[in-house]
Amino acid sequence: MTNDPLSLRDLGWSNYFLSQLDLDELESQTPARVSEVMRDRVTALTEAGPLSLVFPGDASAGDYAVGDWVLAEGSRVVRRLDRKTEMTRRASGPEARAQLIAANIDTLFVTTSCNDDFNLPRLERALALAYEAGVEPVILLTKADLADPDPYVEQARSAARDIEVIALNAKSDAAAAQLTHHCGPGKTVALIGMSGTGKSTLTNALCGIDTATGAIREDDARGRHTTTARALHRCLAGGWLIDTPGMREMGVFDAAMGIDAVFSEITELAETCRFRDCAHEGEPGCAVQAAIAAGDLDPARLTRWRKLKAEDRQASASVAEGRARDKRLSRHYNRTQAAGRRSKTSDDV
Repeated sequence: MTNDPLSLRDLGWSNYFLSQLDLDELESQTPARVSEVMRDRVTALTEAGPLSLVFPGDASAGDYAVGDWVLAEGSRVVRRLDRKTEMTRRASGPEARAQLIAANIDTLFVTTSCNDDFNLPRLERALALAYEAGVEPVILLTKADLADPDPYVEQARSAARDIEVIALNAKSDAAAAQLTHHCGPGKTVALIGMSGTGKSTLTNALCGIDTATGAIREDDARGRHTTTARALHRCLAGGWLIDTPGMREMGVFDAAMGIDAVFSEITELAETCRFRDCAHEGEPGCAVQAAIAAGDLDPARLTRWRKLKAEDRQASASVAEGRARDKRLSRHYNRTQAAGRRSKTSDDV
């Protein structure tokens, strides 16, 4: 990687974003890509170098994600461009709400380890988030030098059809070369996974930087993850990488299509059941149960599909209820304000 000036195309700009600008904006405003989101401003990259930009109007940090494209004028954001892809998850806590992970990603590296950290249901959740966002997922099995990776590779490939699985040693010189085809000029990748799965080490290898990594605990082979905020890093291969803090929870909502894509063999079987509302619990003519009986479908896979679908329905309903409640409160506030203005007008007369 050189220190040559970056073009918009180097930053990931494409006709998708260009088509959102009118002639006046092209002439007077500067396209910039968000590299860091802070409480009251963002840092963004432009052809002329980095900028520190304040939010417009009543916008807040929650409206922006690392990887976003914005239009800048002076030291402020004018507006955010529509995202090509948007990675979200259900935020932790009792209230169902979306939490932005990153924007305008081409490939999501889902990291896990060849040890006790490996968890198939967690992988399926991450893949559902990626498919829902229209992002290509790739499973990275780290610490392949510490155990036989073949059993883990086989399990990971069962998470979704035709999923790419790469076993590697994140600390080896060959790690970056194994991923170069995803990290070329104009491309953006993101890393997601539990703490201690080697995300910081992979970031170091792919970007030639030295982010801090914690020591490995001997009792559970996990490291102390030290990434605390999302950031955009330039890859040695010319693309961009977004690292994310370790995630203990990967909740889903409004991800029905992504879940069905992960469990495509089940959704395809369900379409051939005798009854359209088949619950796959023993109804006559159930193609899903027939596949289980024939040994073609793991019943545990059906259980996990049902669990994710139920979680998604419940969370989506909670979000819809919250939005409806906010609209009611907003209407009540507007009516109260209007009544107050009418009363003041009457008093003045």
